Amino acid sequence: MAIPTVLYALVVDDDPLILRHACDIPEVAGFNFHQAGTVEEAKAFMGDDADGVTLLFSDVAMPGDSDGFARTHYVAEYWPWIEIVLTSGNVTPCPGDMPDKATCIGKPFDDRMLQQRLTETVPDNKQLEQLKRAV
Repeated sequence: MAIPTVLYALVVDDDPLILRHACDIPEVAGFNFHQAGTVEEAKAFMGDDADGVTLLFSDVAMPGDSDGFARTHYVAEYWPWIEIVLTSGNVTPCPGDMPDKATCIGKPFDDRMLQQRLTETVPDNKQLEQLKRAV
């Protein structure tokens, strides 16, 4: 796979303040991003543009979504090239809750923590130089 010149992150959270903050780090790291405030918005985007998505960064607990962890298995099955980072303020994943390649960070998270997790999660061949230098 060639090194991409543009990376897309899909950032999903129902809290507008957290959503904006969560978009800042991928943006600084060189990702273009699409933000979704609902699972339905995220699904619609994935249905249209999943081929361009490199990273899914999503809250686990979303309104109307009974199982945020099941969502990660779906993404891993249908779009295996997408790296997955989940975040939660009140749910800790148990073994098997997420695909092996997915990772979860607790809320609140700070910029440095998120940069570090993105660097660890996104393989080198999918990283732009901005992400490599951000940490």
